[in-house]
Amino acid sequence: MSLCLQLYQGCSRMIRNQEQKQEDEFIAVRVQDPRVQNEESWYSYVDFKIFLHSNSKAFTAKTSCVRRRYSEFVWLKKKLQKNAGLVPVPELPPKTPFFSVSNDDFIEKRREGLQQFLEKVVNRTVFLSDSQLHLFLQTQLSPAQIEACVQGHAPCSVTTAILRYASSNQGWAQEEEGGAMQEDRERILPLFYESPDSPAHHLQPSDCESSSEISLVESDAHA
Repeated sequence: MSLCLQLYQGCSRMIRNQEQKQEDEFIAVRVQDPRVQNEESWYSYVDFKIFLHSNSKAFTAKTSCVRRRYSEFVWLKKKLQKNAGLVPVPELPPKTPFFSVSNDDFIEKRREGLQQFLEKVVNRTVFLSDSQLHLFLQTQLSPAQIEACVQGHAPCSVTTAILRYASSNQGWAQEEEGGAMQEDRERILPLFYESPDSPAHHLQPSDCESSSEISLVESDAHA
């Protein structure tokens, strides 16, 4: 066999292996479980659970579960657009001045829109390179805390923030498969990432189910 043929076959195998790895890589993101927060006050809003499961090297944690509201999605879109330059960011579902937390049809349409937004975002390399997206999806940090972390004004790095939240949150994601004990779940509450300044609702152990879930819901912000 000639040297040229050997080199050609070797290159062909490398290309096939790379293509196979790309085919096997997946990013599953779901928006689900809309919940009304502060229901009895003028400042009520709807937030959504975001469940992410992936084997992509782009993500520090392979499984995560957070809650976000619509206004936080608006913040994320602005940040992504600022860093993406001329690359257009997918559209969010429209905001309405007549939103009501009791309007189930509108909440479901918004959930679907947020789901489509995230699915498009996580499938674009330019957005996956933005640390703010990863902190949005894989920690419960508020937008202000995310900005501080990315700018190096926080006590921990982006990777450390994600890993700390993942270690506190992973027991819930495996709840159906592993059957975590109640005392264990109470011990791993992610208090490190919660603050009075964060608009996101404090997560409870039951907020994040296993990766076998299929449907997801979005986060609503009261204008």
